[in-house]
Amino acid sequence: MEKVLGFGGFFFRSDDPATLARWYSQNLGVLEVPTDYGGTCWQQDAGETVFAPFGRDTTYFDRPAPDSRQPAQFMLNFRVRDLDAMVAQLRGAGTEVEVESEVYPNGRFAKLFDPEGNPIQLWEPADPGAGA
Repeated sequence: MEKVLGFGGFFFRSDDPATLARWYSQNLGVLEVPTDYGGTCWQQDAGETVFAPFGRDTTYFDRPAPDSRQPAQFMLNFRVRDLDAMVAQLRGAGTEVEVESEVYPNGRFAKLFDPEGNPIQLWEPADPGAGA
């Protein structure tokens, strides 16, 4: 059976695409989409990627008030090398980040929201070499 190799992109609606793309680039290092075919796209490091549909009634990635009345349809999860360094960087740039106190067998997690209220989870794998 042929299988996909990984994500080739993630496309979603935004109230201000240019500003949001710049926020992801400046705060998380996700390069903006190049303006021509010769440009460089963001390259992710090799590692496992979880693809997990959730039930429609999940509250796992609910938005904060006042956006809580409009449930999010997705949550981005980014693997990070050093969760503490990434959290410090984000907080230094004025982004509120909640670090989970529990350390799980597969690593550590933190939660934040982009400027448009989209949920993001940061994951520092327990074994960075394995990515799981």
